[in-house]
Amino acid sequence: MPRIAIVGAGHNGLVCAAYLARAGIDVTVFERREIVGGACVTEELWPGYRVSRAAYVLSLFRRRIIDELGLERFGLQLLPRDPSSFTPLPGGGSLVLGPDAARNAEEIGRFSSRDAAVYPHYEALLERIASAVDPLLDLPPPDLQLRRPGDLRPWWAAARAALQIGRQLPRAARVLLGAARPLLEEFFDSEPLRSTLATDAVIGAFAGPSTPGTGYVLFHHVMGDATGHRGVWAYVRGGMGALSEALAAAARAAGARIETARTVEQIATRDGRASGVVTDGGDEHPFDAVVSCMDPLRTTRAVDAQELWPESWRRSIETLDFRSPVVKLNLALDAAPEFPCSDRDVAPLGGTIHVGPVDLDGIDRAFHDACRGEVSGLPVVELTLPSMLDDGLAPPGHHVASVFAQYAPVLPADDPGWPALRDRMRERVLDAIEAVSPGFRSRIAHLEVLAAPDLEREFGLTGGNIFHGAMSPDRLMPLRPAPGWSRHATPVSGLYLCGSGAHPGGGVMGAPGRNAAGVIAADLGRGRGAG
Repeated sequence: MPRIAIVGAGHNGLVCAAYLARAGIDVTVFERREIVGGACVTEELWPGYRVSRAAYVLSLFRRRIIDELGLERFGLQLLPRDPSSFTPLPGGGSLVLGPDAARNAEEIGRFSSRDAAVYPHYEALLERIASAVDPLLDLPPPDLQLRRPGDLRPWWAAARAALQIGRQLPRAARVLLGAARPLLEEFFDSEPLRSTLATDAVIGAFAGPSTPGTGYVLFHHVMGDATGHRGVWAYVRGGMGALSEALAAAARAAGARIETARTVEQIATRDGRASGVVTDGGDEHPFDAVVSCMDPLRTTRAVDAQELWPESWRRSIETLDFRSPVVKLNLALDAAPEFPCSDRDVAPLGGTIHVGPVDLDGIDRAFHDACRGEVSGLPVVELTLPSMLDDGLAPPGHHVASVFAQYAPVLPADDPGWPALRDRMRERVLDAIEAVSPGFRSRIAHLEVLAAPDLEREFGLTGGNIFHGAMSPDRLMPLRPAPGWSRHATPVSGLYLCGSGAHPGGGVMGAPGRNAAGVIAADLGRGRGAG
């Protein structure tokens, strides 16, 4: 029986482990932390308060993985949000969006009757593209060099996607390759709607809505189907770590071993191929192949024989964009915040609360502040209160909150300016929330701030980048993570990638892990390992 080591028990590593074990392969997962999940974890930072410390909402995770691995049997429970978003405005108004088309039309119509009429056409365009592109997420991308049997299958899938999009193909190309701003301005007139939608285009990216490539990031964030309905986001009951625990349980049930608190110091090689891993203490463990859930740069640097990497690979990986503008705030609140909006009696607090710039110019200004090395004057803030739907996360009457905010300027992880920058970002974020929710600061019982170097240290995210490298057009599909190496194998024989740095990319998707398992199982003569 082939023996495989997986480095890292992030959600993609656990997905890969479950599918490989189901294919009859001996799998051992090594995780440096004491808990599984990577950045998809729930931690009790303060007594009685359980927070999704990094990733915080779910939609992109592939529904077929939930069904194929039977994750609901292992305790996974999703809590869909309705409404999904709430944008309080400085003047006292607000915009609320959700899955109900009639209510969306009513909300948008208060700002623009034209936008209300056009919004269904905007959603229909994204749905048409998404339904065409969706099958491509569950296959390794087309191989530009056609080196493997069956390499034509992804090319046929891509051709079918183009045919399905049909006459909308030129507009689809603009969505997938261009900037989000011109797309949103073409469809809509009202700035509150534009800015609310634009957050999906810039979240986690060192880019503004006018930056080419943000159209794809927007599209990427609206095509999830974890709840069974396209684009509907959910909380995981018990926090995001409950998803990772369900994945770990599915992997163990299939026969995989998961060893926590075991740091892999090196990926060992022998005779030019991956031969095992070296863990802390210098112990070497032999395996027939190694799968890395780390990002491509960390994977490259972990190999003990650096001369095995071709210069083209090394240069391509070292020039990946790992910049991150993100600061994550985790909060314990002794009461729910209030948003005194003049246009509604009770503010909906179960979805994402958008705070900060309420026009595209404001988001671009926030980005340009970071480009100049400054903290955004008015940062882009996504505030979520999962305990509004999941009362097991905090003591009665109390709440936990997640704040995902940008833009912070990019500094080296060891730059001495980080403590002051972290403090400035925290204060700007809290000021922005306080402006629309008076008294918010007074409700904070505990607070954690994670800037880029903290995300790198705690979760192994190079540069703090949540996508394992930018989701720009030059690093997608057959170009992710490097031209010619998009199908999970690397130039080092027997070494594979299964993390977010591989196709189809970042977010809590699971698709990179499932696709990698299919490639590896086929290489080992064990079928696809999926389904």
